Amino acid sequence: MELTNLLVTADFKLTEFGNICVTDDKFSEDSSDNIVVNCHDAVAYPGLINIHDHLADNWLPRIGADRPYKNKSEWIKELRESESLLERKEVWQPEDYSDLTENNAMELALLGMYKNIFSGVVIIMDHVPLQKKAYYDNFFINVISDYQQGHSVSLKNWWGGKSLESEYEQTDGNYPFVIHVAEGSDSTTKNEFDTLRELGLLKKNVLMAQATNLTDKELEEVAEVGASIAWSPASNNFLLEKSFNYQRAKQLGINICLGTDSTLSGSLNILDEIRFVRENYPEISKREIFKMVTENPAKALMLKDYNGKIEADKQANLLITKKKSDDPFENLLKVNTEDIELLLYRGIPITGLVEYLKFFSWDAKQYYLFEYQNAKRFVVGHPERILDKINDILSYKKIFDYLPF
Repeated sequence: MELTNLLVTADFKLTEFGNICVTDDKFSEDSSDNIVVNCHDAVAYPGLINIHDHLADNWLPRIGADRPYKNKSEWIKELRESESLLERKEVWQPEDYSDLTENNAMELALLGMYKNIFSGVVIIMDHVPLQKKAYYDNFFINVISDYQQGHSVSLKNWWGGKSLESEYEQTDGNYPFVIHVAEGSDSTTKNEFDTLRELGLLKKNVLMAQATNLTDKELEEVAEVGASIAWSPASNNFLLEKSFNYQRAKQLGINICLGTDSTLSGSLNILDEIRFVRENYPEISKREIFKMVTENPAKALMLKDYNGKIEADKQANLLITKKKSDDPFENLLKVNTEDIELLLYRGIPITGLVEYLKFFSWDAKQYYLFEYQNAKRFVVGHPERILDKINDILSYKKIFDYLPF
């Protein structure tokens, strides 16, 4: 397949007008068939990566009546008694997060997947205890399953999983170890980095979520070992009214990645998150922001078949959008769900305009067709059935603002 008439944003440096070839599930130098798709002057990007989400927790509205909080533990206590969570308990009442294939948790996780799909995301780091294979098999895009985790240094694995040290040992240094570190402003979170170091968990493959309370000296240690940071600034500013020292981390060469967190505290989707960064941190360039949802998270997640670029012999993860600006990096800041023309994961159509489906072999039973903003669109799977189930349980229509129906 050859997709033509595109402004191609191959990576954060290279942009040019041209074509993209896809053979099977990979980008290729040439097309292996006679299928030509005229994309009519649209903009092409590598499929986006959300480095930090909690898929089953993408309920609305978000919670923060008593903010700012000194640490995430304070927010979790409030969260458990909030109207939003009491409503969700009608659908799912978790004792912990050990098995998200049971008791409607899978349906909620799939809603979280759709939140990401409708913002151009094809790879998600779902920060929960490592699940059974059946959980990951339910997703239509890549929800990372090669990882180990801890919830946080202070709360350890309250939601399920082994000790932090045991979890890390299982990575053998070959997979990311994901953990909230220093998420707050008090002495408890201030001491977490020291504990992380004492436990022998300050390693290159550690992905630290939020890191709002790290000192410049501690950031230097992060840089020295080559660890990465998953940053959710919308969530940080909403809950804590504080964020980590981005400029110092950048100066030190730390690999910084952007994630949404769940909608209980964070932004609506990754497109809103990148706009939040641009509006609140104008010193961060548009190219830097783009890199934080493509190349940087691909590195942090230690992906083998995708590097967050449009590059031959790598997975054909592709986002094609309407052109709203001649500058592709400015264009991405203006993109909304209705501007996504086509999203591919490993060459498979995930969502987009119905007119693109004729170029693929597709089974109508596997897709949901709908109309949004005066355009006929498709998405893989059947989110409408999930919504129907939730509405039946609640006995009223629940609105999820990240869905286009």
